[in-house]
Amino acid sequence: MLIFLALLYFCLACSLIWLACFPAGRASILQLLGGLQRRLQLRAGAWRDSGGAALREAGPGLRWRWRLRAGEVRRWLKKHRAFVAVALPLVLIPPLVALLNRKPDMLPGYEPTDTVVDAQVAALLKGEQLVPPASLPPVAFNTREVELVRPMLVDASRNWGLMHPDFNQRLLLVFRIMKEKYGYEMALLEGYRSPARQDLLAKMGSAVTNARAFQSWHQYGLAADCAFLRDGKPVISEKDPWAMRGYQLYGEVAESVGLTWGGRWTMMDFGHTELRLRGVMKH
Repeated sequence: MLIFLALLYFCLACSLIWLACFPAGRASILQLLGGLQRRLQLRAGAWRDSGGAALREAGPGLRWRWRLRAGEVRRWLKKHRAFVAVALPLVLIPPLVALLNRKPDMLPGYEPTDTVVDAQVAALLKGEQLVPPASLPPVAFNTREVELVRPMLVDASRNWGLMHPDFNQRLLLVFRIMKEKYGYEMALLEGYRSPARQDLLAKMGSAVTNARAFQSWHQYGLAADCAFLRDGKPVISEKDPWAMRGYQLYGEVAESVGLTWGGRWTMMDFGHTELRLRGVMKH
């Protein structure tokens, strides 16, 4: 965009120099205006011949006044060509720049509207308040299999009350759809994450997280890591075909209720979803 604006400004500057320094340029502009005048006269003549009663009544007097006014405009432009050459770009450039850079969020008080694609999902979101399921005991996250995939998960917060209410309802709706439509029972692995815990996980390397304190939506209660339950135990492994099929469905459902799914990132995080609210994260 900046390159385009610079090119536009360069073209306008060259045009001004051309008009100011070369009489042939000014003559070309006047010739162009004359051509426009003749075309307008032809259009006026065609309209008159097609049956304009008022024009016929005016007769030669109206034609004379039209020519007189057109001639006055041409003489005024010729006399004040330097002023026009400078003033016209000054008038046109600001609205053109504003038009090229327009964005909805430039309007004061604008807030993005979270759209929900599915009509049934929209109805459910406006309906009953969904209740979080019972949390699994810490021992369920203390197994060797879980530690290999998600270290320190036993100390993570699974308190739904610490998460944003809007995010809560959307995530709980995803849980309901996954169970009723696809037969996957889901569990919350981690919701709200303190800044200290975020920094601690970041020190473990990029394989765990690249985000430091307040660079993750977890610190604002707007993100969660989830997994599936099979025989009452969390299944987190991405090597499990059943779980991977569930993650794909989970991503589709999450996106249908307006959540962002980590499975589309470069460093994929299939169990992660977040609700990006404007004005929350300042980084």
